[in-house]
Amino acid sequence: MAEAASRVSATPEALALIAEIQAEHGPVLFHQSGGCCDGSSPMCYPQSDFILGDRDVLLGEIGGAPFYIGAAQFEAWQHTELVIDVVPGRGGMFSLDNGRERRFHTRSCLIREG
Repeated sequence: MAEAASRVSATPEALALIAEIQAEHGPVLFHQSGGCCDGSSPMCYPQSDFILGDRDVLLGEIGGAPFYIGAAQFEAWQHTELVIDVVPGRGGMFSLDNGRERRFHTRSCLIREG
């Protein structure tokens, strides 16, 4: 597993939702989806239920939860910092934010060099 310099942060609303989910499910991790059924939503899983791939990249931690992204997605987003926020709606089908009428949402901004 590769590791990048911390390239992820979370809003206070996202940190509060992470704490709520951790209180109910224990340690969690995030994996940034590359698209398909749940778009580009960050997915939240119990740490014990998600198997990381050899090419997943650790972007950093938010709320004590490691945040990973697949290598192909990292390649496309390597010049951005991800900011995890919360918006109204349903989370991804298998994500722990599903059914809470709030879901995690990824915003991005370019990393300024130098």
